[in-house]
Amino acid sequence: MRSKQARKPQQAAKPLWASKTLWFNLVVAALAAAEAASGLLQPLLPGNIYGWLTFALTVGNTALRVITTSAVALRPAPAEQAGEEQR
Repeated sequence: MRSKQARKPQQAAKPLWASKTLWFNLVVAALAAAEAASGLLQPLLPGNIYGWLTFALTVGNTALRVITTSAVALRPAPAEQAGEEQR
C-alpha cells in the first residue's frame, strides 16, 4: 500500500525567502536577541512567561509546518533555471 505522500505530484521548490516558517523563526530570533541585549522586558514579565513563549513557538512552528505545501531551496533546480533562461 502506498502512502498518501507518494501520490502527491512534485512541486517546484520555492526560494528560501518565500518560506513563512523561515520568516517566523527569523523574527523570533531577532526579538530574542534584542531582549537578550537590552533586558527591558524580563523585569516586567512574570517568571513563567518564558515557558509559555517556548510553548507558543512550538505551536507556531508546528502550525506552519502543517500548512507547508512545497519544499524550500537555496538555488532553483537545473530544470527550473533552464526554463527561466528561455523566457
